[in-house]
Amino acid sequence: MTDWTTAELDRVDGADELQITTARRDGSLRSWVPIWAVRVGNELFVRSYRGTDGAWYRHATQLPNGRIRANGMERGVAFDSADENSTTAVDEAYRAKYARYGSTYLRPMLAEQARPATLQLTPRD
Repeated sequence: MTDWTTAELDRVDGADELQITTARRDGSLRSWVPIWAVRVGNELFVRSYRGTDGAWYRHATQLPNGRIRANGMERGVAFDSADENSTTAVDEAYRAKYARYGSTYLRPMLAEQARPATLQLTPRD
């Protein structure tokens, strides 16, 4: 297993959004989707505000490989389920990073519908 470098963590943490794509069964990649991401310690997390019904989330859990890019960094990732302890820490990270956007945008990311759709990004390459 590979770990995130400090530079990679800083790039994602410093970006308002990252771009995410998921793999198809044939190995090709779907279109890039902008998404909010947060750092908790030395780990990165994403969450679907549409919950488990979100298209990118469904794709990421069906075939848990994809790529992310942010601030000039691009990396292959695996999508792993987050445990409850991580989910609570992710809530706090979203509040801290995105509070300036107000409740209209932040509330859906913290809603009970979204919390189960939290994925940890594990670097692959």
